[in-house]
Amino acid sequence: MINDDWRKDRIGSAHRGENPTVLRRLDSGFAVIGDRQFLPGYAVLLTDDPAVTRLSDLPPARRIAYLTDLERLAEAVERACARLDPAFRRVNIEILGNTDPYLHAHIWPRYDWEAADIVRLPVWLYEDEEFWRGDRHALAPRHDALRAAIGEELDGLLGRTGQQPGASEQA
Repeated sequence: MINDDWRKDRIGSAHRGENPTVLRRLDSGFAVIGDRQFLPGYAVLLTDDPAVTRLSDLPPARRIAYLTDLERLAEAVERACARLDPAFRRVNIEILGNTDPYLHAHIWPRYDWEAADIVRLPVWLYEDEEFWRGDRHALAPRHDALRAAIGEELDGLLGRTGQQPGASEQA
């Protein structure tokens, strides 16, 4: 049985090394792979401070660091998804903050194989409950190659080699 307690405190569990979705520790937060993979490569940048609820809560230097990490994660997702699926189109980036009370940003890969009536719309308009709740698209070991590809791309963009999930460079 998988212990899902980390879901109740995604940021704290990432700091403790207990969040299994963490791909890499970045300067301003954690790059994580999304719990749902109906669009393979979906990732999220979590702030490293759960008290930060919006981008404007950050002082200017931390705000720039967060946006820089967001751009790096988005580019890593883009590169990995393009390498793994020739139908990859682009990534969409969203900072919404309507449900979870901490700063986080969504990176959604988009593909040519998506239905024509939805591919140009926000992913939140995917209405089928199976996309959001069922087992079919839940993060699972079958996504390990995708996780590895995004991690490798992040390492390359960050100038790191052989980083493990959650690892950070020491100053």
